[in-house]
Amino acid sequence: MSYTREVVLNELAQGLRPLTEGIQWFEGLSEDDKRGVLRALELFCGQAHACESDVAESIRRSGIRPTHTPAVMLTKWRFGMDRLPTYELTKSFRLLVTLLGIADTRRRTLYCAGGCGHAWHNLPSPPRNAS
Repeated sequence: MSYTREVVLNELAQGLRPLTEGIQWFEGLSEDDKRGVLRALELFCGQAHACESDVAESIRRSGIRPTHTPAVMLTKWRFGMDRLPTYELTKSFRLLVTLLGIADTRRRTLYCAGGCGHAWHNLPSPPRNAS
């Protein structure tokens, strides 16, 4: 995964880029790249210390139904959404970006409020229509 993708994912999680734009970007990727993005998001969620108590809120905010496969998986604290059928990938993306946003917001509030050296917490506003 390229650095540009990492920046886009962090911009989405931090609300610097609208989710609708992120979905459009994600849907324009090849299937292999989509699966790679989902693996990266799972890693980022772990690094941001996402926890099971974040799941219900991430489902609510993502706009996907609690009965959709990615939501059910996350409710059971199962990952591996990159192995789901193609038609589930965008739902997985929405859910994981939202989960990352929740966990990263908590991390920035608790540990980085006074400033930090994390490059992803010091991103400039993205240029419009950039990927």
